[in-house]
Amino acid sequence: MKKKINLLIIASILGLIALSGIQGYLINNTYKLKKDAFINDTRRSISSIDDFSPALDSLSDLWRDTFLNTLADYKTGNANRNDILNNLQLVIDSINDAYKEEYQKELVKKNIPYGIKFHKKIRRIVLLDSVVNDTIFDFKKTPKHIVLGDTIPENDIIAVSTTSWETDHTSSKVIDGKTQEITFYILFVMQDAMDIAGWKKIVLKQMSGLLLLSIIIFIVVIGLLYYSIKNYITQKRIADIKTDFVNNITHELKTPLATLTLATKMLKKEEVKKSTVLVNNTVNTIERQNKRLQKLIDQVLNNSLGYQEIQLKKENVAIEDYINNILNDFQLAQKSENIAINRAFSIGKTHIIIDKFYITTALLNILENAIKYSKETVTINCNIDSNTSLKIAIQDNGIGISDKDKKQIFEKFFRAGDKEIHNVKGLGLGLYYTNQIIKAHKGTITIESKEGIGSTFILNIPFE
Repeated sequence: MKKKINLLIIASILGLIALSGIQGYLINNTYKLKKDAFINDTRRSISSIDDFSPALDSLSDLWRDTFLNTLADYKTGNANRNDILNNLQLVIDSINDAYKEEYQKELVKKNIPYGIKFHKKIRRIVLLDSVVNDTIFDFKKTPKHIVLGDTIPENDIIAVSTTSWETDHTSSKVIDGKTQEITFYILFVMQDAMDIAGWKKIVLKQMSGLLLLSIIIFIVVIGLLYYSIKNYITQKRIADIKTDFVNNITHELKTPLATLTLATKMLKKEEVKKSTVLVNNTVNTIERQNKRLQKLIDQVLNNSLGYQEIQLKKENVAIEDYINNILNDFQLAQKSENIAINRAFSIGKTHIIIDKFYITTALLNILENAIKYSKETVTINCNIDSNTSLKIAIQDNGIGISDKDKKQIFEKFFRAGDKEIHNVKGLGLGLYYTNQIIKAHKGTITIESKEGIGSTFILNIPFE
């Protein structure tokens, strides 16, 4: 059984891991698709802001005109590359605050409900010539940041587009007192980028329904898996307990039935019929075995009752005298001299209202178990406390009960230990019935036990 259950659990875990992997993969793909769709929608929303905003357009013209004039000075030898870049940076810095302010205004007009940072970064500036091109600036070779707009950390940059404009430009410059036309062809490459504030949370919020549904399905699958395995283990355990019970009761019934069969055969013999003594002895044997069979049947029927079905006939009982009588009668009934029953009383209230017959049965079941599962010398300690409730602790020095078995010790038909090596007769009903009796009195029964040391059963019955 254990091997099958382990294989079932392993197979279930592997299946759950595979299902989790597939579900995680699908959610990750959905997240990527949602993210790309969200970013693309945002790109489309802001793509035309530069083109249709007069204020932004005029600011862009300002820095471009300044840049082209400086480039004309470079062509005439009145400026070098650093002058071009420094002047470009200077003019961009001078209009940057105004540019950011106007850009945010345009975002408001677009009704975009989340914060966006935007900038244009210069990537490359090249003077084109039929002979040889002159690269003024290349971001890959000279990682200088010339940015118009918001400052965005590199890790948060989301590319919007890369734009390039090529144009030929003519500027009039006075050289050596003469006005000359300076013509040049230029390639200007810029990258537009943005950062969407909290875009991950926005995408996850859009996926909240899917995530919630996935979590619910996952929990349901785990719950069903747990329930199925737990139910399978429970059913298998119940089947094993029932099989054990059938084996036990079959064993218990075989002896009296075999004796009855033998006695019946003896009564048929002529020599037995002629002897009154033999007939009487055989009849007495049949009567004893019949009573034994009846007792077994009554034990199965009566001890199977639940606490709701037990009809109590309560009476007022003197606690100390009542328990002393039970212990004295029990010890008197034991044939072995190696049994010691110690008792200690802490009496507060002297009387309690209980059903004497049922409580006696419960106490005797526990005492008999202490004898059945004992060592060679049996010591039973009974501690009785009646201050707040009737608390009876019965401690033995027997073989003890494992932690695993303690959880099931009060279940119907359960017998602690290895069912294959039981050497003690019983049907596994005694402690179940004891528990039902105590429950019927609205009390509790608990057990403390260690293997090889012994067990303590604690009965707690409230005063009415």
